[in-house]
Amino acid sequence: MPPIVIGNPAALKDLVGREIGVSEWLMVTQERVAQFAEATEDRQWIHLDAARAVAESPYGTMIAHGFLTLSLLSHFIRDVITVTDRVRLVVNYGLNRVRFPAPVKVGSRIRARVALAALTDVSDSLDATFSVTVESEGSTKPNCVAEWIVRYYI
Repeated sequence: MPPIVIGNPAALKDLVGREIGVSEWLMVTQERVAQFAEATEDRQWIHLDAARAVAESPYGTMIAHGFLTLSLLSHFIRDVITVTDRVRLVVNYGLNRVRFPAPVKVGSRIRARVALAALTDVSDSLDATFSVTVESEGSTKPNCVAEWIVRYYI
């Protein structure tokens, strides 16, 4: 489904307290996990050693890094909403809360449910606090639950 298009950041106020949308599914491949391991210097066996993960992991398989899942929030947000006008710059302002209730198993598909929790005026910008829940196909527990602040400079 194409993203919701918002003409300017102020129009986000109509979405506060509502789910904006659900992203498309994204396959979490071993190649993506290995590239993230190299980029972050986090080469723990649970992410890279299939035989050991099957034998020793409580999940029975390799899993993605929690921070990999978290880093995909920007992809998921772009998949759900686009602000087109009166924006000089959009930046990641930070996170209020992040939890990883369930692992993302390599080879699974994930998507995000995105809601707008708050919109705050700042001198030359607006802070949008998005509530994002990442879920795996077929799983009952979310993989990541986060409050993410995106700053829209106007």
